[in-house]
Amino acid sequence: MHKKLVMGNQAFAYAALAAGVRVVAGYPGTPSTELVETVAKLKAQGSAEGVHVEWSTNEKAALEVLAGASYAGARCLFTCKQVGLNVASDPLMSLNYVGIKGGLVLFVADDPGPISSQTEQDTRRFAAFAKIPVLDPQNLEQGYAMMQEAFEISERYHTPVIVRPTTRVCHASTYLEVPEHTVAHPAGTFEKDPKWVIFPRRSFAAHGEVNERLPQIADAYSSGKAADAFNPIENHGDATPRLVSCRAPRKRRGASSTADTSPRKRRRGARPSQRSCAPFF
Repeated sequence: MHKKLVMGNQAFAYAALAAGVRVVAGYPGTPSTELVETVAKLKAQGSAEGVHVEWSTNEKAALEVLAGASYAGARCLFTCKQVGLNVASDPLMSLNYVGIKGGLVLFVADDPGPISSQTEQDTRRFAAFAKIPVLDPQNLEQGYAMMQEAFEISERYHTPVIVRPTTRVCHASTYLEVPEHTVAHPAGTFEKDPKWVIFPRRSFAAHGEVNERLPQIADAYSSGKAADAFNPIENHGDATPRLVSCRAPRKRRGASSTADTSPRKRRRGARPSQRSCAPFF
């Protein structure tokens, strides 16, 4: 290990290599591009041993390449920007039900603003739709740790995992302890099994598995060492915790249940109908 000034995407590349990633594939697009470039450069220098890296035809092709490698037990890393995940949505939606063998991490760089993208698409919303866990780093140090932990989560729960940095994390710079030489984890062999085929019978069973593992992952990272690392709670001063509860206003006795859409003037001083919120201490 040695300390080096690295850009955010370079830090994610070093973290993936330190985690033993064997196959890296993606499609270029700011703010994600430098990750694949860094892995390719380190491989050419001989610093990253045993890793395969490629720019694929598109995001869909990249994720399908990695799905096959993951089924054989290889640790895999997919890269794209936020709108690229739309292109990869077809294999992604099936992968969550089929499951994986080798850790499969999706590095999806979001671009709030946007600064260099067509839209401000939020990958966290896409992940909720696909029922896939997301790690959302707030800085480079946390991102470096999250990238490595994502492979562990993926293999432990047999699910793809998304790491979702934003432009300001991807393009920031800091000094980090990074490995001088990495060796990819050995991959196994593909074992023929009906579970790798996404037919209705498998989907029905997998739906229950997905709904069971998401709460398990949430619970595991809501307390203990994992929570301290990725979900810290900071207390400042002696402020008493508050709970804010919202309720709809009571219906007046004799009032009609249907909405009155006729135009009318509101009496001076009268308050419009609205939801009321009451804080509880």
